[in-house]
Amino acid sequence: QVQLVESGGGLAQPGGSLRLSCTASGTSVSINTLNWYRQAPGKQRELVASITRPGITVYADSVKGRFTIFRSGDNKAGYLQMDSLRPEDTAVYYCKADVFVGRDSYPADYWGQGTQVTVSS
Repeated sequence: QVQLVESGGGLAQPGGSLRLSCTASGTSVSINTLNWYRQAPGKQRELVASITRPGITVYADSVKGRFTIFRSGDNKAGYLQMDSLRPEDTAVYYCKADVFVGRDSYPADYWGQGTQVTVSS
């Protein structure tokens, strides 16, 4: 069974940094495209950043130049480096990935459990 396990959230001061991790657990798993979403209280979930298997990245305008998405070489984990954090970055952050399992021809979508990021002085 595949799970995406997130870690790295917490409290940061404005201007500070946090790094989120998303690791796929299970046998013979391989992440294809990895996405990070966030949802602030009272707001819709929004896409923050994506990275494809070849390493093509996309960012929301609100985080360009501040956040960096990257992935491990074994395609079992992805990361979101968040710098120059602002109070408006406060949200629950979720990773979502389509994951190949074993010899499956097509990947299946999985979500992480979410991790709280709070930016406050």
